[in-house]
Amino acid sequence: MSAPRTAEISRTTAETAITLRLSLDGTGQVQAATGIGFLDHMLTALGRHALFDLEVAARGDLHIDFHHTTEDVGIVLGQALRAALGDKRGIRRYGQALLPMDEALAEAAVDISGRPFLAWSVPFARDKIGEMDTELFEEFFRAFAFNAGVTLHMTLKAGTNAHHVAEACFKALARSLRMAVETDPRSPDAIPSTKGVLEA
Repeated sequence: MSAPRTAEISRTTAETAITLRLSLDGTGQVQAATGIGFLDHMLTALGRHALFDLEVAARGDLHIDFHHTTEDVGIVLGQALRAALGDKRGIRRYGQALLPMDEALAEAAVDISGRPFLAWSVPFARDKIGEMDTELFEEFFRAFAFNAGVTLHMTLKAGTNAHHVAEACFKALARSLRMAVETDPRSPDAIPSTKGVLEA
């Protein structure tokens, strides 16, 4: 039986304190308490649709704004994914999803390559969803991609409702990650790279 693909990461700075537990082979059970209601909502959608079990507890300088907490949760989630994958043996590596949510349509494509990159083409029609600045979603996705060591392309194909746009992006990421981290039954013991490693 293969080892469980799990990770627990804690990160404390002068701005935030975060503890995160991740299981890649879960059932989509999520407990998110970041102090930012909409971010908790998005993390719940991410875990549920990726079928990751995820626990996130964060304390941040929310009296200033939501930037540090949002970015740092992305950092820690990326670190946890990277740790849980180990040497990435047997994974499919690539994943993609085109996800509709009412009038919104978001596309995510991911390569668990070891080479971090974010291509972000997601315009928002307004600056805030509730109290959360919509510009922070790009910060979250970039922090996640660079700390996970993945190439991530996120593109909005259609959409005007900011809530729908953000949620479609998180769910598209979830579905693409679910595909990419799955064990490839045709090659369960190989690292899916001609180099023999998946690192930069």
